Amino acid sequence: MSDNPDHTVSPTLAGWTPPSPRPRTPSPPPRPPAAGALIGYARVSTQGQKLDRQLAALTAAGCSRVFADKASGRDADRPNLTACLDYLRPGDTLVAPSLDRLARSLADLIALVGDLRRAGIGFRSLHEALDTTTPGGRLVFHVFAALAEFIRELIVQGTKEGLQAARAAGTRLGRPPAMTPEQVRHARDLLSRPENSVASIARLLGVSRSTVYKHVPELSGGRSALAAGEAEGAC
Repeated sequence: MSDNPDHTVSPTLAGWTPPSPRPRTPSPPPRPPAAGALIGYARVSTQGQKLDRQLAALTAAGCSRVFADKASGRDADRPNLTACLDYLRPGDTLVAPSLDRLARSLADLIALVGDLRRAGIGFRSLHEALDTTTPGGRLVFHVFAALAEFIRELIVQGTKEGLQAARAAGTRLGRPPAMTPEQVRHARDLLSRPENSVASIARLLGVSRSTVYKHVPELSGGRSALAAGEAEGAC
């Protein structure tokens, strides 16, 4: 039984109110997927040149890994560039100190950047401040591609016009003949003498034996056929 005969509620309990529930802290938004890595590529043309400045610039740009070649830009065999392209994954960005460190020509650059973009990989050039991960950078490369195509068309058109003009002027196109008409006459004269062999005449004229046979087709029938042909010509 209760010790309080009046069954009154304790003043302390009577004034107590339950605490209001604490507001729930909203859960943090999910972290976005990690951005792709910046992968650098550096190149110098000769073994005596230093990569230090390029490597420092790429490191300062935040590249997590850098590949480097010591080879001429005209050299298609750049093993570390091949390794770099194999290492890149979608979302990564290839970073070069300048455009000429990466590509051998404008056409080569456009083809390479196009391949990267189709693979979901960006490209940045530090010196030119180009970045294909931005709309402005993509626009610049579209302009580059259009300019390269325009130059190719101009070259093709100019070549066609030049050939047409040469033909109209009676210019012989193609490789010059291996033997001039004067050399052919000289060869015929030498071949009329039995002591002269085809090989010795070819050496004298600075051509091959097959060239002599080609320009003096009567030789295929032997010296007698050549002599008969000359006799008929004399008649």
